[in-house]
Amino acid sequence: MITPNGYVRRWWKAAVVYQVYPRSFYDSNGDGIGDLRGIIAKLDHIKGLGVDVIWLSPHFDSPNADNGYDIRDYRRVGAEFGTMADFDDLLAAIKAAGMRLIIDLVVNHTSDEHAWFAESRSSRDNPKRDYYIWSDHKPNDWTSIFGGSAWTQDASGDWYLHLFDPKQPDLNWDNPAVRHDVYDLMRFWLDKGVDGFRMDVIPFISKDKSFPDLPEDLRAKPQYVYANGPYVHDYLHEMNRDVLSQYDVMTVGEAFGVTLVDTPKLIDERRQELDMIFQFAAVEVDRGPDGRWRPWRLTDLKAVFARQDAALDRHCWPTVFLSNHDNPRIVSRFGDDSQQWREKSAMLLATLILTMKGTPFIYQGDEMGLTNRAFSDISQFNDLWTLNAWRDEVESGQWRPEAFFANQNRLSRDHARMPIPWTAEGGFTTGTPWFALNPNFAEINATTGQDIYDHYARLIALRHANPALIYGDYEDIAPDHPQIFAYRRTLGDTSFLIILNFSSEAVAFDCPARAPILANDNGSTGELAGWDARIYRLD
Repeated sequence: MITPNGYVRRWWKAAVVYQVYPRSFYDSNGDGIGDLRGIIAKLDHIKGLGVDVIWLSPHFDSPNADNGYDIRDYRRVGAEFGTMADFDDLLAAIKAAGMRLIIDLVVNHTSDEHAWFAESRSSRDNPKRDYYIWSDHKPNDWTSIFGGSAWTQDASGDWYLHLFDPKQPDLNWDNPAVRHDVYDLMRFWLDKGVDGFRMDVIPFISKDKSFPDLPEDLRAKPQYVYANGPYVHDYLHEMNRDVLSQYDVMTVGEAFGVTLVDTPKLIDERRQELDMIFQFAAVEVDRGPDGRWRPWRLTDLKAVFARQDAALDRHCWPTVFLSNHDNPRIVSRFGDDSQQWREKSAMLLATLILTMKGTPFIYQGDEMGLTNRAFSDISQFNDLWTLNAWRDEVESGQWRPEAFFANQNRLSRDHARMPIPWTAEGGFTTGTPWFALNPNFAEINATTGQDIYDHYARLIALRHANPALIYGDYEDIAPDHPQIFAYRRTLGDTSFLIILNFSSEAVAFDCPARAPILANDNGSTGELAGWDARIYRLD
């Protein structure tokens, strides 16, 4: 079925996705770690929002060097999360609630404790040797995304490639046996009934094996060198042909290092590779060329959406996200987390995500208005990336500790990974949490965030009821305004106007005289108050 403006209707285009980071969601057994039974216990919370799809971050067996993104066994549930029976029960409960489930596919690399790597490193003539990328010398100066060299010397004297941690060796996708085994494990989960995959750093799977050194201008952002290797499109097309096309599923690739120019090559439906990708421009507006925090302007954020809309035609479909497990809390980053404005700015950001063109992704806790915390000591962090940065930047003498904490308090992944505070007492676990909750949990938690939650639910219901908010054409009507983000969504004869005041100041703007159909301030009219968000129907 085709929309009036030429889009093929697909269920995943109309879906709203909610990401669950299981370790931090809810602990059902008191061991301090969120688990699959905990998700089942809180499923009504997710269902009440009206979302269509749950994205479950890694739940696999892992030594947890990178919180589950280092997989030891793709066909086993991590013991801290439960059992395969628990997973089956979770999947059944999600389906019974009328939702779908997608899971993480992490196949650029494995854990160094995976059986494949144990065999691969055992000898140079082992049949699994070529499952990974080995060299008898250090071929180039590539750096790990997490800091340090991307090459580690093994006991044999040979070097293996890891674009992330040394405990995450990269698979050799040029080996057909690797691809065969990856496709087989994909079928294992699809045959269980999962509805698709979020594919971790999937553009990294093909390597340029001439191994050129990093260009000087990309040393701070090597992902733009590692993405889109020579055979990435061949491998993704093969994956689609041999596996994905046999199921009614959705795929979304974490396109770390992919430019907007290259995006259509991954998601144009005629190419039969991926359905969507996460394009990172919106969550990089506050990062300088060195990857560190810098002040951002609303015009920069608006330009991201305008460029995306111009670059993607009706054969491509975007995603909309401003937060996930790898980014700080949305209200602290793009809103105002002060006591006066936190709730209202959280609702404004929800309005943006749920009225923008593309499939929206919500991260757990954003519907409660959870915030960043102030870290003041390296012992308070858990994230490998941050801990390595401390070693490389502070212990080396490049940065003063105060500057390091100022940057990490803006950008650290740990902000999003703190356990969910379900009550004023914490409510995440009856035991000791694996990671400290935000110290503000007594004031900011699921029970105090009900107004934000209800606003998310109203927005999702409005989106579901109006195809113009899904498939409608996008037009930014005030691209140069420093405080107002105002845009239209139009499909056929139906048009919506969304007006967002990204400031705490009252702003005069040409708003319709009628009352908005949905707002975060009880439907006020006239001058826009601080952090006002209004939706008008124009037809």
